[in-house]
Amino acid sequence: MTIEYRKLHPAESKIYRLLRLESLEKFPESFCATYEEAQNTEKLRMEFDIENQTPERFVWGAFADAQLIGICVFVKDADSSGNIYQMYVKEGFQGKNIGYGLVEAVIHEARRLFHPIDIFLDVIPTNERAYYLYKKIGFKEVEKKTEEKEADSNITMIYHH
Repeated sequence: MTIEYRKLHPAESKIYRLLRLESLEKFPESFCATYEEAQNTEKLRMEFDIENQTPERFVWGAFADAQLIGICVFVKDADSSGNIYQMYVKEGFQGKNIGYGLVEAVIHEARRLFHPIDIFLDVIPTNERAYYLYKKIGFKEVEKKTEEKEADSNITMIYHH
């Protein structure tokens, strides 16, 4: 099985949507959106960004035999930072380092376009597999103030090299 990592093309916004809905349905606790909300949205924001190839908002996909099996979104902030969102690999392909390759590809592209850049992401505390994947890639935990911890239980991580 050969895995190809690349930015999604404008015509691939529909396959992005299908995989995004699947991720929300299977792991509702991991994302800041719900399956129902997304399903009832005529066009998701990232669908527009894929179709318009918005430079500061892009989706990379992992493809196995031309089938989209993983997604990872990058959104640049106004300053020299950005965020990774919507990281997801289909069941059956998890545990094969595909997520690692996907995040690495997104980091590489973000740094190519916006160097220097700090990249942030959030992970829920119960998602240990994701947490250790991000640590293996080089993300470090961001220390939060007490009031931030109370308001948001997610773990924020940063990548800067």
